[in-house]
Amino acid sequence: MPPRDFKRSERVAGQLRRDLAKLIQQEIKDPAVGFVSLSDVEVSRDLSHAKVFITVFEPEKAKDSLKALRGAATFLRRRLGQELRLRHVPELHFVHDDSVEQGGYIDDLITEALNADKDGTEVRLADIEESDRE
Repeated sequence: MPPRDFKRSERVAGQLRRDLAKLIQQEIKDPAVGFVSLSDVEVSRDLSHAKVFITVFEPEKAKDSLKALRGAATFLRRRLGQELRLRHVPELHFVHDDSVEQGGYIDDLITEALNADKDGTEVRLADIEESDRE
């Protein structure tokens, strides 16, 4: 018998990602959640826990968004139980995914380096990091 292409936990993670995205968009009315997007869902092997990675498009509101989503976790889990055909719906753990912010920071570094190249000045990473702290 040939091996399966996807593990069950991966299939469950994909379904959770789709259903959670829809539920957060359509059923969570808390304004503290803000403008968020699900970037990934990782489900444990035994399907008892799901780590839900959230991208917050207003980084200053990330803590509030996570707090609101964590508060809504029980509601979301109950709704997922109604939507999915699973004997046990995984416990949801929301985690901030800061890859968008990191990407913006890298873009800024590259732009600054390119501009410095055009001007003929030398830019050191230590100088950039110091100016970011100010």
